Amino acid sequence: MTPPELRAIAPSPGRGAGVYASRRPLLSKEGCRRQPAGWFFAFVLLLPLAAHAALFDDDEARKQIIQLRNQAESRSKSIEERLAAIDAKLVQMDSTGQNRALDLAQLIDSIRQDMAKLRGQIEVLANQTDVLERRQKDLYVDLDNRLRKLEQTQTQMQDKLSQGERSAAAEKQSYESSLNQFKLGNYQLAVTSFQSFMTTFPNSELLPSAQYWIGNAHYAMRDYKSAIAAQQRVVKLWPDNPKAPDALLNIASSQSELGQSSAARETLRGLIKKYPSSSAAGQAKQRLARK
Repeated sequence: MTPPELRAIAPSPGRGAGVYASRRPLLSKEGCRRQPAGWFFAFVLLLPLAAHAALFDDDEARKQIIQLRNQAESRSKSIEERLAAIDAKLVQMDSTGQNRALDLAQLIDSIRQDMAKLRGQIEVLANQTDVLERRQKDLYVDLDNRLRKLEQTQTQMQDKLSQGERSAAAEKQSYESSLNQFKLGNYQLAVTSFQSFMTTFPNSELLPSAQYWIGNAHYAMRDYKSAIAAQQRVVKLWPDNPKAPDALLNIASSQSELGQSSAARETLRGLIKKYPSSSAAGQAKQRLARK
């Protein structure tokens, strides 16, 4: 005799497959939520024992059924608790995911704003760089022009200095060459050379000296009138030059050679009066004392 509990759950020979097929959805998470999990496990645990239950009496079968039911209910409760915990974790995960998605969206928006600011700053810097480059180019062109002008000025100054140095060297050489002719006794050549020097270097500081030596050359050649004329030019044109007292002394000497003693004494007195501190004035005093 089959107990009522087993008859209630035991499948009939013709519909066993249908009962199993209809209860398979209980294995899914959604099925566990729709129907009590205890009946599912009771069915699974009791089904293999249905045939064996007939070997025991009714009391023994009831005890085993109750024991199995208690175990199934306990397991069902445990499963329900685990499912609830999983649902809570899923909800928590969904909430955390939403929060993370929101944070990520805010972060992305902030990054986009920062990138927009950076683009603006980059554009400003690019414009400033262009302006600076143009200014640098303008300054470079201006500086280059100034340097070129300065170089040209320096070149011109160097050319002038070089010309001046060459001119000074040529002037000195020409004067010394003329003086050497006088020292060698080539008086006429000395006169010609000094006259050429004065024509070539009209602004030379050596002009009074050149004119003085021309007078001395005429005196050496006993051309006293030409000597007097040459030395009078020294006194007239360069009265403050150191050669002027010597020129007056040479005039007095030429006058004496021409027999103009009175004129010579007057020239010596004029020399002493005009240039009293000169060496030529001392010589003039000595001559006057002898006469």
